[in-house]
Amino acid sequence: MQQQPQEAWDYNAIVADLNNLLRLKTTVTGIKMFARVEDMEAVPKIRRPNAVHTTDQIVSMASRLGWTVGITGEDLVGAQCRAVIGLGPQDEKWRAGENYVGVWHGTAEDARKRQEALDVVPFGQYQAMAVSPLASGRLNPPDICLVYATPGQMIILINGLQYVGYKKFEWGVVGETACADSWGRALKTGEPSLSLPCFAERRYGGVPDEEMLMALKVDHLAKAIAGMKQLAKNGLRYPIAPYGIQNDVRAGMSASYGKK
Repeated sequence: MQQQPQEAWDYNAIVADLNNLLRLKTTVTGIKMFARVEDMEAVPKIRRPNAVHTTDQIVSMASRLGWTVGITGEDLVGAQCRAVIGLGPQDEKWRAGENYVGVWHGTAEDARKRQEALDVVPFGQYQAMAVSPLASGRLNPPDICLVYATPGQMIILINGLQYVGYKKFEWGVVGETACADSWGRALKTGEPSLSLPCFAERRYGGVPDEEMLMALKVDHLAKAIAGMKQLAKNGLRYPIAPYGIQNDVRAGMSASYGKK
């Protein structure tokens, strides 16, 4: 798949390729930030919450239910959800993280260190956010895409990203509020961002035990697909068939490297 302007992407083809290459169980989702609430509300078939939610729940309405949902900061449960996506201030009160002392951290210093470690969207740029299945094309273009996958699927996706233009990926784990490792970091930096979904994402967002999350731009997703297609031609594809721990490894290795 050749690089092209994002407005020209065939989102249905991208999702079809991903599902064919990785056999994903969860809907590939887009996130888009809006400077004006009216622009979010103009997205086709947008739903607005009638209750208070976490961002994890909003994202999962798209990835688990296939809905297109738009929110403002007022729709979110607290300062943490708002701050990660830039819909609430990252002020001194927020940085102190007092609510987490004795819950997620043993001391006030630990809570502050975690808050300061989070990758967040700067406050003041946006008033709203929308999520939608990528294939719907309703967020054209989305700022980032979300791919939920098992570790085996995820390493093949990463291998695809690294097939051409190799770079070492270095990601961190903040612990709780791991959405800052995925959509927070990707929205802030524009770089592919991997996370191990946290307690809140699994409890409130319904993320199953076996899934990890990659947040990345559409052009990075297309790059990964092109790489995975070439890897598949080389016999390196998902699912990864177990070779057997007691077999002579030379036969298996020669299938990949024997011609080199």
